[in-house]
Amino acid sequence: MGERSDTAGRPTAADGASGAPAPRSSGGIGGTPVSAPASARAAFLARRPAVGRAPAIIPRLLLGLVCAAYGVGAAVGWGSARLALFMGDFGLSAAALVAAVSCFLFARSADNRFRPAWLLFSLSSLMAAAGNAVWGWYECVREAEVPSPSLADLFFLCFAPPAIVGLLVLAKRPVTRAGWVCLVLDAWLIGGSLLTLSWSLALAHTAHLADVEGASVARAALSLAYPLLDIVLVSMVLALHFRRSSVNRAAVNTAIAALALTVLCDALFTSPLLRQTYQSGQLLDAGWFAGSLLLAYAPWGVARDDAEADRPVSRTASRPISGSLAALTPYLAAAVCTLGILYNVIEGRRVDRVVVFTGCTVVLALVVRQGIMLVDNIALTQELAQKENHFRSLVQGSSDVIMIAAPTGILRYVSPAAAGVYGREAEDLVGAELSSIIHPEDLGRVVHEVRKFLAAPPEEEPTTRIECRFRAGTGEWLNVESTVNRHQGGLILNSRDVTERVRLQAQLQHNAEHDPLTDLPNRALFTARVRRALGGRRAGDAGTAVLFIDLDGFKAANDRFGHQAGDELLIQAARRLQESVRSGDTAARLGGDEFAALIVGDGGRDQTAREYQVHEIADRLRLTLSQPYRIGAGEVRVTASIGVAFAEPGIAPNDLMRNADLAMYRAKAGGKDRVELYAPQMQAEVVRRSELAARLRTALRDGEFALLHQPVVHLASGTVAAVAAQARWRSAQGILFTPAEFLRVAEDSDRTAELGRWLLEEAVEQAADRSRAGHQVSVAVRLSARRLLDKGLPFGSVEALLTRYGLPSGALMIEVADSDPRVSFDELEQRLVALRRLGVRIALDGFGSGYAAINALRRLPIDVLKLDRGLVEGVVESARLHKITSGLLRIACDLGMQSVADGVDVPEQVLALRAMGCTHGQGMAFSGPLDEYRLRRALVRGEFPVPGNPAVQPVLAGGSVPLLTGSHAETPVPPT
Repeated sequence: MGERSDTAGRPTAADGASGAPAPRSSGGIGGTPVSAPASARAAFLARRPAVGRAPAIIPRLLLGLVCAAYGVGAAVGWGSARLALFMGDFGLSAAALVAAVSCFLFARSADNRFRPAWLLFSLSSLMAAAGNAVWGWYECVREAEVPSPSLADLFFLCFAPPAIVGLLVLAKRPVTRAGWVCLVLDAWLIGGSLLTLSWSLALAHTAHLADVEGASVARAALSLAYPLLDIVLVSMVLALHFRRSSVNRAAVNTAIAALALTVLCDALFTSPLLRQTYQSGQLLDAGWFAGSLLLAYAPWGVARDDAEADRPVSRTASRPISGSLAALTPYLAAAVCTLGILYNVIEGRRVDRVVVFTGCTVVLALVVRQGIMLVDNIALTQELAQKENHFRSLVQGSSDVIMIAAPTGILRYVSPAAAGVYGREAEDLVGAELSSIIHPEDLGRVVHEVRKFLAAPPEEEPTTRIECRFRAGTGEWLNVESTVNRHQGGLILNSRDVTERVRLQAQLQHNAEHDPLTDLPNRALFTARVRRALGGRRAGDAGTAVLFIDLDGFKAANDRFGHQAGDELLIQAARRLQESVRSGDTAARLGGDEFAALIVGDGGRDQTAREYQVHEIADRLRLTLSQPYRIGAGEVRVTASIGVAFAEPGIAPNDLMRNADLAMYRAKAGGKDRVELYAPQMQAEVVRRSELAARLRTALRDGEFALLHQPVVHLASGTVAAVAAQARWRSAQGILFTPAEFLRVAEDSDRTAELGRWLLEEAVEQAADRSRAGHQVSVAVRLSARRLLDKGLPFGSVEALLTRYGLPSGALMIEVADSDPRVSFDELEQRLVALRRLGVRIALDGFGSGYAAINALRRLPIDVLKLDRGLVEGVVESARLHKITSGLLRIACDLGMQSVADGVDVPEQVLALRAMGCTHGQGMAFSGPLDEYRLRRALVRGEFPVPGNPAVQPVLAGGSVPLLTGSHAETPVPPT
């Protein structure tokens, strides 16, 4: 083996010139991991964040151990000459093949512009693996000397071009045509200088030996091709070092290191000292082996470093150094070229023409490159001046004030806009401390925000925004918004005046929280203040109270005098309320004519004294608000109903306000113009009414309503002249409710409308049945004036009912209540006239209680007057009521109307009313409400006993009194 190793080695100069080192050099190019499993494991470990950088060290240690093991084996000769040949040939081939596979796999998984570079590295490594395999075939298998030239030389020559092109792909692409020219010139400067130096040292000697020994043209070309390709490769490595891209920086650096190691081994092999004694498997092969594995490891093993390289990094001192080296590269190349020429001169050799020609081209390239750089520098200087003027114009012409503050807080620059914004010249502010122009109340907050901003990483918080007050030249404080940036340890502030915006925001906030008419706090702000009063240090203060205030009679005054007068009344009431509460209390308008006041507790322990004090405050407010209001040329009087609720431990603001609201409604229900304190039973009453209203919604559908009729009796004869329909509700729980009870809780207009329609239809249907049974008696149905004008009861509905059930004309009488002042008399008159044309008789219900009774008599088509129960109840005991009732009955008689007294319960009332001329009455003196069976029995009987039945009719009755079932011809329409 030793002899075959000597014969298979490269002992002669011709053999050395044949390119034997090429397979070694080619074996070092690559860029993927040693194997696919190893690469996957390395990538996984690199992505594990929990263990930091430790997993990335493991593949590197393995790589170092493998290379070290190969180096140790090569140093000791592998134990035998045959094994040394095998490891020197097939070992390098295997390493190059691993690099080829690794680069190919990485190129398939990568998705960027460097993918072609790794494919080219894979092809280059594959050529090196094939060349080393051919070399091993001759030396290890056939045990013969490798011919020159051979197929191995073809593979070795194909190794360098893909690697060179791949390095070009990795380089940062120039953006201009001049940049491309400079890249070519830089490559030639490096390559030419290396060619000059290497030709002077070795290549000229090699070419001379080939010529002397008479070597063939192919052998001579090969002897020069390998070192020239190495020179080109070295040139690309150096050029790429100064122009490498920032993307995948760690992988690119590792690949460049692998190529540099390979080129270094090639350079050592081409030296005359090693070339004469080199054999396969020696220590020099360890360098090529390590270069191949390093290239295989490059893309996969440094994936973690690549991810870190993509993140923003701060500039360090190495950047200027690397930039300086890149700028010195042309001069270093010219110096190397000069050293090559000086070496020949010192050795006393004749300067070779190749050296002279190459040196001239290097100098020419240097001159051309410097000219291009000079032109670029002039253009960049002009562009920089233009941009500087542009930005100076932007800064000086900007409406924002730009200030630069040193780390000490001293202002180093202030833009001219300060004169227009702050009213202070920029020169006066330069040199002053930034804190001197900030409002003292804002200074602490500004310092805190600036320190927090400077402590944050720049990439996470590049800017911040601060609002504060700056002192203007006039001495006033301006609201200023500043965008703050870092600048050489100090700050750049881009400030603008936002005083008007702040004022507008404050105005909008005020408008959102205050009533636009009275400028008192609205419901939202009042609720917030109640919440604040119930929390904090006064959370347990039971002396805090809320007053709800409602102006009694405001709606009537508003309708009478107009909305403008109503607004003026509300403004005066708000002013009185605001002046009556203490400075720490809150007066608010909740809406309409409802006001509220928050009386904050004083922390006293005597709850009784506190309640007395608040009650006095509320009563004083009531008296103040009830004083006459001067509106225009007249006076308007309204009263105030006030509800008071005291805070309790743990009570919510809405609950406290609800309690005050309930107390206010109790004050209105109790007669108005009074103060009512909240009591827990008020809430129980509300709950009961709510439950009753909820049951009422389903009562009609479930058939819980029943219709009763109370006879209307002729006071002279006792005969039944008509029946009055009345609804009763017997709930599923067996409770019987009168109309006064369930109509009070029926606040749902749709539900009351439905109940009115049911009552009318049921009364007409039963009246028709009685008519067909021979009981010709009219039925009276009570409907409010508002319900008559409701769209839910159209004009045609009554006619449709009369037609459907065949009720004769005059058999239906509608009792109209006149207590609602909001009803229009014009519309009501038109409605009643239309009903009378259908044969419906009209009765004025509650006559004597409403304020518009006389007006109703004057304008409405009334057939029957129905006296209010309040007049009938006191007609016997009160002489005053006796005279009033007598006068009203005389009016009815004079107008030719019949009269009905409601609530006739005792015989004395019958006698008194009949003596006054009242024609009919209904009440317990005759009969209570009857169901249909008892009513028909009473109709069969036909009359009720009347006390003191006279033989002669009263004079005021006008002779014989007609029944209520008479036609319209019997009762003339009163004149309008």
